[in-house]
Amino acid sequence: MFFFIMPAPLHLNLIQIAVAFLIDIVIGDPQWSYHPVRLIGRFIEQTEFVLRKFSLPERMSGILLTLIVVMGTYLAIFSVMSIAKQGRFFFEIIIGTICIYFTISVKSLAGEARKIMACLRENDVISARQTLSLIVGRDTAHLTEEQIVRACVETVAEGSVDGVVSPLFYSFLGGPAGAMAYRAVNTLDSMVGYKNDTYIRFGWASAYFDDAANYIPARISAVLIPAASFLCGSGFLRSLRIAFRDGRKHESPNSGIPEAAMAGALGVQLGGPSTYQGEVVDKPLIGDAQNQLSLKSIDHAVKILYITSLLFLLSGIGVVLCLKYLVF
Repeated sequence: MFFFIMPAPLHLNLIQIAVAFLIDIVIGDPQWSYHPVRLIGRFIEQTEFVLRKFSLPERMSGILLTLIVVMGTYLAIFSVMSIAKQGRFFFEIIIGTICIYFTISVKSLAGEARKIMACLRENDVISARQTLSLIVGRDTAHLTEEQIVRACVETVAEGSVDGVVSPLFYSFLGGPAGAMAYRAVNTLDSMVGYKNDTYIRFGWASAYFDDAANYIPARISAVLIPAASFLCGSGFLRSLRIAFRDGRKHESPNSGIPEAAMAGALGVQLGGPSTYQGEVVDKPLIGDAQNQLSLKSIDHAVKILYITSLLFLLSGIGVVLCLKYLVF
């Protein structure tokens, strides 16, 4: 699998990852028109448009879409990094750092959660719903305050994997090209991985590939979130127990794991009925309702997000250095 091709020396890759993480923590993810993820989105739209012109089975077209977009993204960044190598040493570091930086979204996710929290503090439920609608797929127009908090906590938990752990995981394995290829997988799933009449067959490959790409990172989160919970003053064992007890209840093979770990960390219950495009989806209940969902739940979830991110960064660097000196 191309994610596992390391295009740069280990020490150079570690510098790129560490600096990219630091930039994201300080600046956040910029909302530029030419943001690489938006460019990937346009690439997906154009490729889908072309593929639907051919008389191919939808599943076959979806497989081709996934291969073209993911491999195309990987090869494009790999080529850019190969060109960067021809220049000065710091030029390669800068380009690689920027590429990885665009795949991480710690501060932006935390910032959106805090905006929702600020709206609720001012009893502005309408603004809270509108802000929440920017980061979730469910209908938010009629959510109560508790439902808003629940959705926000669930999103922060899921985002700890696909917005932080997974891109860092593939950065360690495949450098900037691996990180950006993962972001292409994630973007494909968010755009075509729906179970509706339009994408149930066409988006199957993208959804399946996203599940496969997040499989290991999601399970890493089952340990990282409890550890972060402990460092934030909550119970490690409760978070770990709920992660293993309820992590597989979710329809997604991955999303339920960080949600369960977060639910255990906060001592709250997540899941339950949610509405998507007017259709009610009854999700399984995750966690125990020991504490009531409140603004403190969001605040605590954001703190756990930051600590989880830092723990994985440090753990990843440690593992890579150990492998370098013990194996190589």
